[in-house]
Amino acid sequence: MKINDLFGIEGKVAVISGGSRGIGEMIAAGFLANGVKVYITARKERELHLKAEELSSTYGGECISIASDLSTVDGIKDFANQIKEKEEHIDFLINNAGAAWAEPFGAFSEGGWDKVMDLNVKSIFFLTQELAPLLRINGTPDDPSRIINIGSIDGMNVAAFETYSYGASKAAVHHLTRHLAARLIDENILVNGIAPGPFPSNMLGAAVAHDYSEIAKRNPRKRIGTPQDMAGLAIFLCSRAGAFTVGETITCDGGVVKLGGHNLG
Repeated sequence: MKINDLFGIEGKVAVISGGSRGIGEMIAAGFLANGVKVYITARKERELHLKAEELSSTYGGECISIASDLSTVDGIKDFANQIKEKEEHIDFLINNAGAAWAEPFGAFSEGGWDKVMDLNVKSIFFLTQELAPLLRINGTPDDPSRIINIGSIDGMNVAAFETYSYGASKAAVHHLTRHLAARLIDENILVNGIAPGPFPSNMLGAAVAHDYSEIAKRNPRKRIGTPQDMAGLAIFLCSRAGAFTVGETITCDGGVVKLGGHNLG
């Protein structure tokens, strides 16, 4: 029952898609601060490399960058092959890479639909498919490997903006989480999801000109999320404390879904 036994994750190996900013960066920071070796991926190579250096320096851990485009199966396979060349196993996979798209209903484009669905849904399934063999290696009944899929409260509520494909994609992520959990549990891989509410990010910031004050006022907690909120939940799901939690999508939103409030995810 000691805190380190319940929540300790030191010595594990994690892969985080979309790990250079936003939710992915928050989880990467929490992992690195607690002794996890972390691989992060995103499309912009220089920005990604600089972020890996910054995180390694800040938290004294090992953060490794591998640039990739996970919106295509070829890009997913190339990234997975690079991980397989570097690691004999991984313990955690955080499927966080995502995109949003907003257009009026009457003008909403096929390109905007496909871009969001490909990155937000397709990439989760096929990256999980590619990396499952590495997750199986060290997973045991007492210490299973973990997958966390990052959804959104916009997959539960109706968003304030005309982001039709985004909300639909995140609802799909939540259901895919349950389906993958059922498929992989017998292989000692636990799958869960997190549905963030308002957190500081380029995605949400672009919609509100990076002024979160109005969103904070409408949130039941009267603030937006912090890195500690997100990292703490991810650490719980990946630690001994979370080893009996399976197939759940846990909201991390300050109470928006359950208590009401401004539903910007």
